[in-house]
Amino acid sequence: MLKSIPFYQFAQLLFDSKDLARKATVILKAILEAQSPRLSEIAQKMPGKPAANYKHIQRFLASTDPKIILWRLFQTDAPFVLGDPTEMPRPHAWRTSYVGTLMDGKTKGFWLLTLATPFRGRALPFHFVTYSSKTIDDEESSRNLKHLCALAAVKELIGEKPLVFDREFSYLELLEHLRAEQVHFVIRLNLGSHPPELTDAKKQSVHLTIAPGETEIYRQLCYKDCVPINVIGVWKKGLSEPLWVMTDLKAEAGLDIYFQRMKIDESFRDLKNLLHLDKLMNKQPAQMEKMIALVMLAYSIGVLTGEAVRDAVFGEPIKDQTKVTPIERIPDQPQLRQGKKWKLYSGLFILLKQKLELPLKRRRKIYRQVLPVFTGLVQHPVRTLV
Repeated sequence: MLKSIPFYQFAQLLFDSKDLARKATVILKAILEAQSPRLSEIAQKMPGKPAANYKHIQRFLASTDPKIILWRLFQTDAPFVLGDPTEMPRPHAWRTSYVGTLMDGKTKGFWLLTLATPFRGRALPFHFVTYSSKTIDDEESSRNLKHLCALAAVKELIGEKPLVFDREFSYLELLEHLRAEQVHFVIRLNLGSHPPELTDAKKQSVHLTIAPGETEIYRQLCYKDCVPINVIGVWKKGLSEPLWVMTDLKAEAGLDIYFQRMKIDESFRDLKNLLHLDKLMNKQPAQMEKMIALVMLAYSIGVLTGEAVRDAVFGEPIKDQTKVTPIERIPDQPQLRQGKKWKLYSGLFILLKQKLELPLKRRRKIYRQVLPVFTGLVQHPVRTLV
């Protein structure tokens, strides 16, 4: 399935230099074929001798910064921006400068905070930061400051789009920063052993309560007497605990956005499970981040082409296109009924793992339909770094 993808045409849209586009074409294709971020395994999938290919990749990374190119995948018309913090284990990296210990206090590794925009129930990454207990100590920083650094970089891009985060971001410093920058937010509340202090308009303490099967809304609350929020809780039958979401938007709108995040969150796993991003072996942090960005670029090409294959093989056209939600709509393309087979696997899984026997002519037709979508995505005006 990968052989007929027009990688060079995709690379031309990402890299301004024709020479870089040609070099990137071979590498991006090899990343998807190897399903790995390791230079040695990517080199094995490139034409020619692996040793020469290995050096070719190193020279390519020295001549460009894929992390800057990644900014081009930001969707200006996206309804919200997703944040996803992921542990990246490096259990044997005892002498790697950017590797610390993870949440369990034992496993070696670092954190990858990815920012992405939704695309048809998937997520297309456009920016990320990495950090660890080691780099935080060396830089006399903190996890919270690393989060704020990532958000500061995208402030001009996101505009009024709400940021959507999981419970790791349920802390006062972040909320104060978002409020000061006038950035909307939708965040799952962390109600662990030390739940946050919430007060109402009369400065009375509020304790969130809900019964199974119910929905509860608390409006005009204050988070630790500092940040005004609305809170909504849902306890679906069969679940052991409720879901609580806080937002500066209307509570119902915040919950709807967070439910979309929960569905999209599964696509972040493809970077680990299908492309094995957590198997990075780079020694230097700059090279490590360049490889992460390069894998994310390959991932995005794989997502778009894979979704097109899934639509063509398992989709059925929907007669009434007005019923398709904006987040799942592709411009100038008919939308499809999401049947059982369509929902069974992601497009990237179908592209990389399933051995579909499609005629070459049909595959080329499918991929030609993806190019205008990718062109529209990449050529949106971006106000910084591009």
